[in-house]
Amino acid sequence: MTEAEFQSLAAAGYNQIPVVLTLLADLDTPLSVYTKLANRPYTFLLESVHGGERFGRYSFVGLPATTRLRVTRNRVAVESDGAPTEFFEVEDPLVFIAHYAKRFKAAPLTGLPRFCGGLAGYFGYDIVRYIEPRLAQGWKADDTGTPDILLLLTTELAVIDNLSGQLHLIVYADAADPQGHAKASARLSALREQLKASVTLPTPTPRPVAPAVSDQDPTAYKAMVTRAKEYIRDGDIMQVVLSRRIRQLYDAPPLALYRALRQLNPSPYMFYYHFDDFQVVGASPEILVRLEEGTVTLRPIAGTRPRGKTPAQDEAMAQELLADPKEIAEHVMLMDLGRNDVGRIAETGSVKVTENMLIERYSHVMHIVSN
Repeated sequence: MTEAEFQSLAAAGYNQIPVVLTLLADLDTPLSVYTKLANRPYTFLLESVHGGERFGRYSFVGLPATTRLRVTRNRVAVESDGAPTEFFEVEDPLVFIAHYAKRFKAAPLTGLPRFCGGLAGYFGYDIVRYIEPRLAQGWKADDTGTPDILLLLTTELAVIDNLSGQLHLIVYADAADPQGHAKASARLSALREQLKASVTLPTPTPRPVAPAVSDQDPTAYKAMVTRAKEYIRDGDIMQVVLSRRIRQLYDAPPLALYRALRQLNPSPYMFYYHFDDFQVVGASPEILVRLEEGTVTLRPIAGTRPRGKTPAQDEAMAQELLADPKEIAEHVMLMDLGRNDVGRIAETGSVKVTENMLIERYSHVMHIVSN
């Protein structure tokens, strides 16, 4: 992008303008790029493997975020490096986040994936209490010390194109800064130099595995199941998820855990977030929800069988799964719940099932999936 092109976008009303440097990086991997450019607090790595067999086209490395939104109950903290933290007491943090995001009008990028910067992070399970009024007073005591929401304002990003072998370095420039374009260009040059460094990760060494400890003993958990069945018989609920927290001491580098999970359970949605004093590591087969250009998408997954050892066994497992009344009933229930949830915000008559109970195969299991 030239200085003139930059100024033209600024004149068009954009206050955040992405400056991009594209390199050939077919000898690098997403993990090596993360290690060279990030691998410190307030960074992330997002990857995708489809069907447990082939990588998705794009991987994303979020470079250290200098601004973060941290939400605990109804208190929002806006943290910025080099500036005092701002605190806000709000009725609905989700509304605050939506208004905060609207401050930024980013110039569009063509030829790149749907995510090229912005807010990235997590929304904790308990944020349902912001959405369902009847649950608003039911907050549990916090015994983890982690925020309910933590979002990183991603203004520097590396996008790895696994198909072409190209690496797109993206730095957002402040259109109001007279030196915005020059600063972004200099930053891209510095990142290019960082990519020339060699990567040395410690060799994994076997170590004793600490015992896993549950917060519920078997007797207490069975009592919860019994009570849940009573609620179902009484008509108070139609679905319940009884969960337990499993704790296990772990003294290896957090990134080593992600690397092991990536090898053992390659999935469509793999993520590693480094949030300074804690990390979030995971691999999931499904999106929870996607909103893109006014269209909401849900892909409920329910019904599972292991992969067969041969193509014939694999197909037999798939047919058995599709013929299982219990699995079908569970999947139909999730579809109904999904339709109801989307129907609360969607235009009347616009909720459609576009894929109905298909089999999707992953590295170790197969699932029934709808859309």
